[in-house]
Amino acid sequence: MSSLFEQISSLKGFPIKQAKAELKRIQALSADEFCEWQKNMSWEIAKFHYDNNALYKKLVGNHFPDKWEDLPIVTKQDLQQPLDSLLSNGIRLSDSYKGSTSGSTGTPFFFAKDKYAHAMTWAVIADRYSWYDIDFSDKQARFYGMPHEFAARYTEKLKDRLMNRERFSVFDLSDTALNTFINRFANNRFTYLYGYTSALVMFARHLIKKELALNDICKSIKVCICTSETCTEEDKAIMSKGFGVPIIREYGLSETCLTAFDNPNSDWQLTEETLFTEEVDGRIVSTSLYNKALPMVRYQTGDLGEIVTVNNSKYRKLDRLTGRTNDTVHLPSGKTAAGLVFYYISRSVLENTGALKEFIIRQTKSNQFVFDIVSDRELTETEQELVKEKCNLYLEPGLDIVINKVDEISRPASGKLKHFYSELN
Repeated sequence: MSSLFEQISSLKGFPIKQAKAELKRIQALSADEFCEWQKNMSWEIAKFHYDNNALYKKLVGNHFPDKWEDLPIVTKQDLQQPLDSLLSNGIRLSDSYKGSTSGSTGTPFFFAKDKYAHAMTWAVIADRYSWYDIDFSDKQARFYGMPHEFAARYTEKLKDRLMNRERFSVFDLSDTALNTFINRFANNRFTYLYGYTSALVMFARHLIKKELALNDICKSIKVCICTSETCTEEDKAIMSKGFGVPIIREYGLSETCLTAFDNPNSDWQLTEETLFTEEVDGRIVSTSLYNKALPMVRYQTGDLGEIVTVNNSKYRKLDRLTGRTNDTVHLPSGKTAAGLVFYYISRSVLENTGALKEFIIRQTKSNQFVFDIVSDRELTETEQELVKEKCNLYLEPGLDIVINKVDEISRPASGKLKHFYSELN
């Protein structure tokens, strides 16, 4: 039986049932058939956008190449334009799923997926969850942020209710807050944890310090899925000890699809059914096989990694990924929060001004945060005040917020920018 979320999604025009059937059909193909199918789908979506998308035709040039490697790498910067101007012929924004990236790479933008492509994403996620005997109707302990603005907060709360999720805020990870988390687990039958790696690790450390194991407190817990930030082997060991359940790594981009997910053999299995993922000079590049709304063809994810072929399998795996990590925010009041709190601040500013191109935030003193911003123009006084207002709202009042417009931001060797860097000792 489908979950309430899936039923409502279907009513909103997302063909979840058809997507699940398509996914099963693809998975039933032999390895040779699958390889041929994926190759054909890759060329078909690239040619579709060449014929129907003005931006992609401009990027490719007057001649559509015969070799896949001759197709251009599409970047976020290429797509940082008004959505209406980016859509392929025949695709309407009103009939698409719209979203904005977390900006964890430092380059935020708005994106669109046609409804079938988005339904295929949900079908894949449901399939991967089934490996661990969980589904969308199971109760999720969600270690995420929550927008403070009324409309956005209401939307997230509604989605949480529909998907049976309960939020554990990463905006306050003090010992007092973590103790309340323990009490909530003791009084609820959660099936799995899901959220930011750094916040989950802090909770696990807290449990270990108190000589507790989460699966003793909440016996219904089956697994922990960590996402949005790099999960090291050390992180995994800490969470495994603190939670007492398998730790699953999820890697994906909201603008494309779930890219990789730990399978029961502990292989970080690539999502081959909806994406064609490549390693180009160490960079992870993905092609969305179904999205006709935007030309996500050879799309540069911003991560570095290594793709490995698995013997006797049509699925490859990620063997290494240099992705996003975030430092912890330590505030003058003694409060601590996950570095991804700045996602909610920057997203709010992005949605209100449309001015941000790239940005990082540096904590230079206990009460001082410097926003290094790449923008087409200077932020107005009103926009600067908005940034400070959001910091007061999400962190605490009285912080020294410095807005620093720069021409460019130097990227680390990994190529991945974090939202937040602590420069405190």
